[in-house]
Amino acid sequence: MSILFFLKKIGAIEQGKIGENLALQRSTVSRNIRLLEKKNYVKSTNNYRPEIELSQKGNELVSMLLPIWENIMDELIEKIGTSGMEHISELEKKIN
Repeated sequence: MSILFFLKKIGAIEQGKIGENLALQRSTVSRNIRLLEKKNYVKSTNNYRPEIELSQKGNELVSMLLPIWENIMDELIEKIGTSGMEHISELEKKIN
């Protein structure tokens, strides 16, 4: 999901840059991109350095899922409150 949402926000991008931006290992990105290509959610450009981008099917999926994801995140934030979000941010900083 994070790769699809990222591509929706960024557009076409080199595969290696996906991992850099999402803090994912190269092998993880490659594996996930292959799976997403098989399902026709993403496609590669024919450039010298191919870029990955959402297909029409991928755009439709993300457009359908985004409001659901935003509602879930709003509910989570409401349940854990501002201090809970601050703790999550601190944990995220320690991990990265």
